[in-house]
Amino acid sequence: MKNLKTRLIIMNFLQFAVWGAYLTCLGKYLGPAGMGDLIPWAYAIQGIVSIFMPTVMGIIADRWIQPQKVLGGCQLMAALFMLSCFYLGVQAETTGEGVSHSLFITLYTLSVAFYMPTIALSNTVAFSALRADGQDTVKAFPPIRVFGTVGFIAAMWFVNCASFDEEGSFFFTLTGAGAPFQQTHWQMFVSGILGIILGLYSFTLPKCTIVKSDKKRTLVQTLGLDAFKLFKVKKMAIFFIFSMLLGMCLQVTNGYATPFLSHFAGAGYADSFVANNSTLITSISQISEALCILMIPFFLRRFGIKIVMLISMLAWVLRFGLFGIGSPDFPGVILFILSMIVYGVAFDFFNVSGALYVERETDKSIQASAQGIFMLMTNGIGATVGTLSAGAIIDKFCHWEGDFLIGNWTSAWLIFSAFALVVAVAFVFIFKDSKTATPQSAQR
Repeated sequence: MKNLKTRLIIMNFLQFAVWGAYLTCLGKYLGPAGMGDLIPWAYAIQGIVSIFMPTVMGIIADRWIQPQKVLGGCQLMAALFMLSCFYLGVQAETTGEGVSHSLFITLYTLSVAFYMPTIALSNTVAFSALRADGQDTVKAFPPIRVFGTVGFIAAMWFVNCASFDEEGSFFFTLTGAGAPFQQTHWQMFVSGILGIILGLYSFTLPKCTIVKSDKKRTLVQTLGLDAFKLFKVKKMAIFFIFSMLLGMCLQVTNGYATPFLSHFAGAGYADSFVANNSTLITSISQISEALCILMIPFFLRRFGIKIVMLISMLAWVLRFGLFGIGSPDFPGVILFILSMIVYGVAFDFFNVSGALYVERETDKSIQASAQGIFMLMTNGIGATVGTLSAGAIIDKFCHWEGDFLIGNWTSAWLIFSAFALVVAVAFVFIFKDSKTATPQSAQR
């Protein structure tokens, strides 16, 4: 298939650039905009909609509409609602009145509801195209997926450095001068425009095969809900449960890493590079992620999914623990940098490897639905419970003082670290899987 990898690289770049424009810095906008209490809910919403939307869209993509078309439609809808959130910010800035909390959260929820299924759908499109081209997904997918992380980083850097001065002139800065996109509604404009581009581009992607059968189907099979039969397989059921537990870690640093790093500006480090460029500093996590993706084929083939997921869990222990004991001055800042580096292992060795594992262990006829279930457990139930729990813990130890969330962050981060350690220990004794396995596609 001509230029297949290039086309899938562009898809992945845009897929995660859409998310990177606001995911890690939304809290920096919500706090100063008077919506600091909505931070845990803004990230929990991503989990709540992921409980059903990826599964629903996966069913549609498995049964009725080709996945690349579902991907394009969802991206366009998500972009339109995100641009509506941006427009609310423009109105508030023009009138001097605050943003309507209820209208903002409604529009944001609708945007996220259409975006979250696209993560699994983009995986489905890539896997389908690669298999149709006769390629090994375990070997071919990670080097393509890495450009998704590159897109995420590029969007983060742009909103970190882009700003407007008092006259409305656009410029780039590393000092936090003017009105940086990372602290304003302009981050949502960037996300929305990228989403429109990707939505239109998706309709040009290779056609994915919809598996049709002449056999009579039950209602459950017709709706694609037979993918839930995977829970009858003990190994898969345990895998999904631990996916949910790891999913509880996913949105914690997405929601609170930048407010945490920024709070040092209000705690005696006003001139700190870390405090003024929290989004840029956080992007080191995504740089690490980009590099770690390339390690996945080796680790999966050499050690198997159990060791890879265990490495991820231990990396989460370090991610949170290093945040808890670091500081913005030297040498404490080195611990922050190390935390960013281990994030790549924590995220990739779970999310990307998990998607490949689901693809390997499931039948072709339900793979989009199976990826939707994986999303349901991780970014759905897990992320929802984890985000709301993290919000409650941080509310106990921290409080808003103007633009900054001040308090005993160390205790909060160490609690998160202890949770990840307990999950890792339990995983060692409960999950069983062979060291290596023949890919499902080869078995068929």
